[in-house]
Amino acid sequence: MDFKRIFKSWLLIALGVLIASHMFAGIHYSDTGALVVAVLLLSLCNVFLKPLLMLFALPFIIMTFGLGIWFINALLFLLVGNLVSGFVVDSFSSALAGALIVSLTSAFANLLFGQSKVQVRTSRPGARSVGPEARPGSNQSQRRHKPLQDDDVIDI
Repeated sequence: MDFKRIFKSWLLIALGVLIASHMFAGIHYSDTGALVVAVLLLSLCNVFLKPLLMLFALPFIIMTFGLGIWFINALLFLLVGNLVSGFVVDSFSSALAGALIVSLTSAFANLLFGQSKVQVRTSRPGARSVGPEARPGSNQSQRRHKPLQDDDVIDI
């Protein structure tokens, strides 16, 4: 388990819930303890319940081009609001708004601080590039550079 990643995820959810509670009147908490418990429970729901819900709702998610995940997040947000005393989510529309803010906060933070999941490597370390003067078939390219090999491709 990567505890750094888990803590980062928990911190981003906490920040998103905190921002959502200050932006919308339909989401509020009584004290910091209730907020911490709500964020912990929301994190646990994201780990255990969300994959199961996504599996059952897969046709709906596909038909809505992924927007169904937003509804699942809102349902989990509403569930946590009903389970944690001191953390209140008034309605499903407030849960939708809260889920959107949590998702946007996580996406924005990952965009700023996270690593890209797709890395493009155009050459091997130490490999020579083939310039415009060294085209395949010319005598200069055979003398100066090694011919291209099958592994000289873009790795994704």
